[in-house]
Amino acid sequence: MTESEQIHHATVFDDATRHVARIYAEALLGAADKRHQTQEVLEQLEELVREVLARDSAFALFLASAVVSRERKREVLRHAFEGKINDVLYHFLLVLNDHDRLGILRETAVLARDLFERRAGRMHVEVTGAIALDDEQRERLRRELRDKFQREPILSVRVDPELLGGLVVKVDDWVYDGSVRARLERIRNQLIEKGSFVYAH
Repeated sequence: MTESEQIHHATVFDDATRHVARIYAEALLGAADKRHQTQEVLEQLEELVREVLARDSAFALFLASAVVSRERKREVLRHAFEGKINDVLYHFLLVLNDHDRLGILRETAVLARDLFERRAGRMHVEVTGAIALDDEQRERLRRELRDKFQREPILSVRVDPELLGGLVVKVDDWVYDGSVRARLERIRNQLIEKGSFVYAH
């Protein structure tokens, strides 16, 4: 799979959810590391989120529901996944269920992947451009990001014509907005401030 084909969703979590999901993500990686099955577990977890939860909203709501009992969810998990997915991941789902945390599966998947890539010296970079980047532009962007962060960038690129031109680049909490739309917005704000200053005097 090429970098352009890799899926890394830009997701906004509240602080409490992120904190809890990170704890479970670290626990999952620890259990998978002990069996040397980390890559397999991560890929199966991401496939579960992408192919099952994202496509079957009713099942996702069932798992996250506070009304459905843990016993009922455990029964469904057993029928759906026992012997069909990695044992580490299967038992992880049972642990989440025991603590009423199945609703944070997607958050846990995203954070587990981020933690794994960070340990390996890699980082996910979300790039948005007005037009698609060619190979030379991608490679130049990789070099610049590699020099800045001292980590290997994995690009997730999408096109948004509303940007008009330029790029928006996001790495964790760091955002560079070099889009034409952003520059026009800054100019507009400066004109408004100058107009207010002149009016006030």
